[in-house]
Amino acid sequence: MSDIICTNCGRERSIDELEYLCPDCGGVFNYANTFDLDFKSNDLDQPGIWKYRASFGIPSEVQPISLGEGKTPLVWDEVGGKKVGFKLEYLNPTGSYKDRGITVLISYLLWRGVETAVEDSSGNAGASFAAYASRAGISGRVYVPEAASGPKRAQIEAYGVDLIRVPGPRSNAAEAVKHEAKKGAVYASHVYQPFVLPGYATAAYEIVEQLGETPGAIIIPVGQGSLLLGMDRGFQSLLKAGLITGLPQMIGVQAKACAPLWTAAAFGKSGLDSVNEGETIAEGIRIRYPVRGDRVIEAVISSQGSLAAVDEEEIIPARDELAARGFYVEPTSAVVWPALLELIDKLHAPIVVVLTGSGLKFNPA
Repeated sequence: MSDIICTNCGRERSIDELEYLCPDCGGVFNYANTFDLDFKSNDLDQPGIWKYRASFGIPSEVQPISLGEGKTPLVWDEVGGKKVGFKLEYLNPTGSYKDRGITVLISYLLWRGVETAVEDSSGNAGASFAAYASRAGISGRVYVPEAASGPKRAQIEAYGVDLIRVPGPRSNAAEAVKHEAKKGAVYASHVYQPFVLPGYATAAYEIVEQLGETPGAIIIPVGQGSLLLGMDRGFQSLLKAGLITGLPQMIGVQAKACAPLWTAAAFGKSGLDSVNEGETIAEGIRIRYPVRGDRVIEAVISSQGSLAAVDEEEIIPARDELAARGFYVEPTSAVVWPALLELIDKLHAPIVVVLTGSGLKFNPA
């Protein structure tokens, strides 16, 4: 755990700490280095992504709370005369990529003796938290925006945790759960807790194993950008271990109605004053203040990638086009399609598009 530090003051996070922010300065915790990775040390007897557990940096005594996450297909199609691989993360156990990070976080919290925890979410992270917490015997509460998709709310409640609907935008749910954390609740945040990042990195490991080479470009929807950060750290770890020879371009895609990362990259931080938490059907990436936003932009720039923003009227047709190809995803995931069409001639091959959430979670009514 000493590899986890505060990005603001450099304070090391103790193995005994459960705070989601640095208690000294209020900064965000992150991993100081790449993950130690050696495919030869993979434990194939472990469930789900836990075959990579040697790279997670958690104590050996931690027992996996797994639902068989990971091992998602990489399916190829032709787009604009080029082969494109679609990584079907919506086929994870609860219907989104969030399972990769939550399995590590919940396993750690159970090992630490946590009995009750809280989380906030637009839906997917809440469903993942609810499923894994329930499997671990941890009771929980999930705070969601009042307008969160009905199927997502139903899924969260089905796992047996308490669902708290918060009026107003997504940010209000985050503030409500932080209030609980100030009163002493353990905040099992998929945003602030760094333990989700080595779980997300496993998507990068799988892609390299499936391809047998380094991907040229990765296209990912970004709200907080945690998946992009985790996968970028995964590719960095693969490079350090000598398992790949280069790094892919990282392409992050936002909905233009709420696109702070794209705005900051395109117009500088001064442009952020014009960004609103606008209404968008891509509810999973409606994030006005990304906690690790500067790190996301750094990862994109250092990979020679880019950030894109798509218009609202493009999202549902994109969802329909992906469905016509056999990929049934929610609108949040569909933002990658217009970005792919716009950027495809500038991307290095092979191109991989990450489809993050199931279409079964979206209620069009």
